Amino acid sequence: MSVDNKSKQEKDFIGKDIIDLQKNIEDNRGFIQPLCDLNMKSASIIFTKPSQWRANHYHKEDWHFIYVLEGSFEYYFKKTNSDDKVQKKIVKKGDLLYTGNMIDHAMYYLEDTNILVVSKNPRDQKTYEEDTVRINFMNDKNRF
Repeated sequence: MSVDNKSKQEKDFIGKDIIDLQKNIEDNRGFIQPLCDLNMKSASIIFTKPSQWRANHYHKEDWHFIYVLEGSFEYYFKKTNSDDKVQKKIVKKGDLLYTGNMIDHAMYYLEDTNILVVSKNPRDQKTYEEDTVRINFMNDKNRF
């Protein structure tokens, strides 16, 4: 999908990674923390053990918001098919991470970690695999 075909809301996230959380809605019962108000078709909880890699791919059209429920990970990323330098962020409990389409990305988990992932596309295996391009992006040898 070209940038022109993206909704204004989606365009607001292009080129961003860690997202400032919206102000929560609070009353005497507690609060509600908005995470994603875009049209999405999948919500998943993913648990990962320490010293494991996930991702090492990019998506042709899909995007993800990742909210860290507990734990932390190193997030490596760069624009797909670019000579950009690989960037790294430490993502921790309470952070909201956005990964857009055409972004090479990989995660290295530092501890037991639970994340909530909301995605534009459904998470059925057929749809996921058709949109996902696996790459040899990051590993133990080039981790920094």
